[in-house]
Amino acid sequence: MSEIKKIGILTSGGDCSGLNAAISDVVKAATLKGWTVYGIHNGTEGLTERPLSYEILTLRNFSDTPWPKVAGSYLGSLNKGLKPGQMEAVAARFAEGVKELGLDAIVVLGGDGSMSVLKKYCAIANIKMIGIPKTIDNDTPLTDVSLGFETACQVCMESIDSIETTARSHHRAIIVEAMGRDAGHLALRSAIAGGADVCLIPEIPYTIDGVIKKLKEVKATGRTHAVIVVSEAIKTEEGDISSAFKNMVGEKVYGGIGEYLMNKLSERYDEFQIRNMRLGHLQRSGYPVYQDRIMAAVLGAYAVDLLDEGKTNVMVGFEGGKVTYFPLEKIASSPSTTVDIHGTYVQTALKLGMYIGEI
Repeated sequence: MSEIKKIGILTSGGDCSGLNAAISDVVKAATLKGWTVYGIHNGTEGLTERPLSYEILTLRNFSDTPWPKVAGSYLGSLNKGLKPGQMEAVAARFAEGVKELGLDAIVVLGGDGSMSVLKKYCAIANIKMIGIPKTIDNDTPLTDVSLGFETACQVCMESIDSIETTARSHHRAIIVEAMGRDAGHLALRSAIAGGADVCLIPEIPYTIDGVIKKLKEVKATGRTHAVIVVSEAIKTEEGDISSAFKNMVGEKVYGGIGEYLMNKLSERYDEFQIRNMRLGHLQRSGYPVYQDRIMAAVLGAYAVDLLDEGKTNVMVGFEGGKVTYFPLEKIASSPSTTVDIHGTYVQTALKLGMYIGEI
């Protein structure tokens, strides 16, 4: 067993439901081993900025509060990239912060991008690191599922259920724009669960005429409303990503494809009024559902065990339904997990008569 006495834990990247449950479960498991847990505030900034920003976490932080049962991050997160040339200086400050606190290891809750960056920081700081995957997009390489995805699906499905009532009342086709930077898992699964008529995802090309054909089919049944679910990262019919823009550090930010589709459909089809609803950061909210809470417990406890065994530079996750771990090098060299266009969910959508593109 290791001689770990102090560990840090931080969240990095976009928040999601289940983070607080995972933080709480890491604290529980580490406390039973007699370790001190330092909660690092605002992602890596808690260690790179001065003064350092952190707090010592105990069971009381969570046993007397509802934090494990709500979304967001109790510790705060950091969701911005580095400008060119910043990596070396920031990594050096990170190493200084680790040394100042006397940490022996760090648990990182983040996506594959965060894992890659933190692996470099931790190597320079000469500190052990274990990653716990979290993303509402469910595109982290290798692991079957990531923390936060199941709750995001629940939020999207409930939004589809709710918006359908106004679609029915006003005889409209309403577009629901879901998140999903490069993968359509969230849009597709929530569309199936919510009974949508159309679902467009990045993995499958589509045509405006194909969408219109489906809307006409709906209309022909006598139904006077329809629901269209789209992933934010789908391209225009011409193959562009006109809805993407770059933020202050040059990262691509998606959003707005729903409005593009609303305008295109309205130009060529008038049997339904078309409206658009962008769910945005609402998808990161919500009380964590059962799947995310149990996942937080399993991954949190397993991460602490691996550290105790001396493991480092690995990410915990699930493979074939069983908890396991993957080397961070393998995570970094593997592509994001996208929707299998021949898989169960695509085939289910097709069998249910949903238009999901030209497939």
